Amino acid sequence: MSPATPAPEHGGAALELLVHGVGGATPQSMLDDPRTFRVTGDETAAVHRRAEDLDAEDHPERYAARPVPEAYVWSNLTSGDGARALWLLLLPFMVVNLAHWMRPPAPGRPGLVRLYGVLVRLLALSLTVLLTAAVCEVALDLTAWQCAGTAACADGRAWLGFVAADRAGWWSVPGRRLALAAVLPAALVALLWYLSRRTWSAYEAQRPPTGDEPPGPATARDDPRPALGRPGFWYGRRLVARLRAAHTAAGLLTVAAALAAPVRHDTGVLATTGLALRAALAGCAVLVLWSVCGRGRSERRLDQRVESAVFTRLPALASGLLALTAVHTAWARPGWASSGTLPGNAVFGALTLAQGGLVVALGAVALLLQRPRRDPRTALAGLGGPATAMLACALGGVMAGGVAQWVADRLDGGATPGTPDSPLAGPPVLLSWQASVLPVLLLLLLVPAVLLGARTALAARRLRSAVEGDYADESPDRVRTGQIAATRARASLTDSAPLLVGVVSGTALLLGAVAVAGAWSSDEVPGSAFSGAHPAIAALATTTQALGSWMIGFGFLLFVTWGRRAYRDASARRTIGILWDVGTFWPRAAHPFAPPCYAERAVPDLTWRMSSWTRHTGGRLVISGHSQGSVLAAAAVWQLPPATRARVALLTYGSPLERLYGRWFPAYFGPEALRGLHRAVHCWTNLHRATDPIGGPVRVPAEDGRPGVDAPVLRDPVAYGRSRAHPLPEPVLGHSDYQADPAFAERRAALLDRLPPALPRQRTDGFSDQGSSGRSSG
Repeated sequence: MSPATPAPEHGGAALELLVHGVGGATPQSMLDDPRTFRVTGDETAAVHRRAEDLDAEDHPERYAARPVPEAYVWSNLTSGDGARALWLLLLPFMVVNLAHWMRPPAPGRPGLVRLYGVLVRLLALSLTVLLTAAVCEVALDLTAWQCAGTAACADGRAWLGFVAADRAGWWSVPGRRLALAAVLPAALVALLWYLSRRTWSAYEAQRPPTGDEPPGPATARDDPRPALGRPGFWYGRRLVARLRAAHTAAGLLTVAAALAAPVRHDTGVLATTGLALRAALAGCAVLVLWSVCGRGRSERRLDQRVESAVFTRLPALASGLLALTAVHTAWARPGWASSGTLPGNAVFGALTLAQGGLVVALGAVALLLQRPRRDPRTALAGLGGPATAMLACALGGVMAGGVAQWVADRLDGGATPGTPDSPLAGPPVLLSWQASVLPVLLLLLLVPAVLLGARTALAARRLRSAVEGDYADESPDRVRTGQIAATRARASLTDSAPLLVGVVSGTALLLGAVAVAGAWSSDEVPGSAFSGAHPAIAALATTTQALGSWMIGFGFLLFVTWGRRAYRDASARRTIGILWDVGTFWPRAAHPFAPPCYAERAVPDLTWRMSSWTRHTGGRLVISGHSQGSVLAAAAVWQLPPATRARVALLTYGSPLERLYGRWFPAYFGPEALRGLHRAVHCWTNLHRATDPIGGPVRVPAEDGRPGVDAPVLRDPVAYGRSRAHPLPEPVLGHSDYQADPAFAERRAALLDRLPPALPRQRTDGFSDQGSSGRSSG
C-alpha cells in the first residue's frame, strides 16, 4: 500500500507531508519504499523523501500529476537513548504538568486563570519536596539515624561499619552520620537540575520560527488567535529557567531542613547559630514561594529577557545554606545519641494536608472557570485538571512510601519495621497508613471495573444489529458480527475514562484524609492502633498493613525494574516512549523536572517545512497526520501565517483531537478552538472508525459555506466476509492502517482539488514575521 497514490492532474506542484502517531514509525514504512533519504533534520527528528523524489524542490513541474510524499519522523524525540528510561521515575511530575493545561476556557477572566496556574505550580513544588523528603527518609532517617545507630541493624553490614554508633569512630557521631547521608538527596536534586538544564537548552531555549515584536496593548487584548497559534506558546525559556531554580532550591532546602530538625537543646554559640540558620532557611523558602507564585506563562511574544538575579541565584543560596547547616549539624555534642525516628517526619503529614487543600482549591477555581460556558463534552465537568493533579499526588505518595517501605524491609531483615520485635522504628507512621489504604483503594476500583465490563458486554450485543446494517449487502455471519461488535464496544471504553479517573481521584483524596487522621490520632501503625479492637477488625488492620506494605514496595520495585529494562532494551524504551508521546506534548508550565516537551521541537519543524515549501515552489500542501501526529499537525497549522495557511490542507485520521484533547484540554482544543482551526485552514477532512479506541470525530459542523470536517465513518473491516475481491478474511484494523482504506486516497485528492493552483515559483527564503500577541495562561 502506497500513501502516494496519484492525485488530480491539475493545480501544479503539491506536497503531502506525512506525520506519524504514537509509538513511532520508520521513513521506509511511511513512504512504502526501502530507499529513502533524509532531506532535512538530524538523527532526532527529520524529514525523509523517496530517492526518486529528491529533486522535487528544484523541478516541481515534473510532479504536477501527483503529490510529492514526505515523512516527518519524530519518534526519537520521546524514545531515543537509554537515558530516556529514567524519565519513568518522573511520572508524577509529568502528570501534574498535564493538570496545568486542563483548565476550562475562560475568556475575560484572567484573574481566575492566573490563580489556577499558581495552584498547580504550588502542587508541582510540593511533589519536588515530597520526592526529596522520601530520599531523606531513606538516607538520613532509616539508614544513618536508625540502622547505623542500632547495633542489631548495623552488625553484618560492612558498608555501615565506619558510621555505626557502637564503633565509636569519627563518623559515628549522629550529626556527622546525617551530614554524610545528606549527600545522597543533595546529589539527586543536582541530577534533576542537570537533566532539566540539559533538556532546557535543547527544547525551551530553541527559538521557534515566529516573530517577536509585541503588538500594542489593544491588539494583544483582542488577538483572535487561539493560544496554540501565538508566537510565544512554544517558547518557555524564561519560565522553565525560573521554575528550575525554584525547585532546585526547594529540594536543597528540604535536605537542609532534615539536617537541622534533630539538632535540639543547644546552648551558647551553637544555639545562636542554629537559630540564625533556621531563619535563613525560612527566608529562602519564602523567596522560593515568591518565585513560583509570582509569574506564569506569557505567550504574547518571544520572551527572551534574562530572569532576575534574585531568582537565578536561588540554587546557589540554598546550596550555601545546606553546607552551613551540614557543618552545624556535624558539630560534636556530648551525649548525643540517635533513637526512635528522626525528628521532623511530620513533614509527610503536612505535605499530604497541603496537597489535599490545594487540590480542593483547584477544584473550586475550575468550577468557577467552567460555570459560564459549560460544554457537556468536557471531561468531569471541568474538573479534569484537579482530578489529574490528585493522581499526580497519589503517584508521588506511592513512590515515596514505596521506596521508604522497601528500604526499611531490606534493612530490617526478616522483621517488620515498627513492630516490637524489630530493631528499627521504621518509616513515618503516615507512610504505613497510606500503604494500608492502598488495598482498600484497589478493592473499591473493582466496582467500576466490573460495571464497565458488564456495560461493554451489553453494548456489544446491542451493536450486532448496527454491524449487520453496515454490511447489509452480504450474508450475515454470527461469529464475524460478534467480533466486529465487540471491537466497537471495547473502543467505546475510551469515553468512560473520565468517570474512572474521577472515581480514582476522589477515592484517593478521601482515603488520604483517612490515613492522615488515623496516623495523627493514634501515632501508631494500623496493626498496633487496632490491636485492642474486635479480633476481626484487628486482623483486618494487620492484613491491610502487611498487604499494603508489600504492594507499595512492589510498586516501587516495578518502577525501578521497568526503567532498568527500558535502559537496556530499545523495544521496552519505545513502549515507555508511547507514554511520553501523549504526556509530554505540552510544554513544562508547572514542573521543570518533568520530561521535556517534544512539541517544542516538532511543531517548529513542521511549521518551517510547510512555509519553506509553499514559499519556494508556490505549490499546494496537504499535511497528513495520524493519531498524535494529527495533534502536531494541527498545532503547526495554527502557527502558520495566513498567506501560508491559504495553501495548506489538513487531513487527520485516527485523531484524538476532540475525543481526548478536546475533552481533557478544553481551553486549547475545545469546540471554539477546533471551529477556529476549521476557519483558519483552507480545508480540512477527518477520517475515523467506530472500531478505533483512540481516534474519533472532531465534531466540527459545516458553517459559512464550508463543509463539515468529519467524513462518514469508515467501514472496518473493509470487507465483511470472503469474496472474489477478498478471498481471505480482512482484519479489523481499529487504530492502524488508515491509508489502506480506499477512502484515504479519495479524500486526499478532494482536498488537493480544493486548494488554489500553484503560484509562480518563488525563491524567497526565510519565514515571515507573524507578530506576537496573546494572553497569559496562568
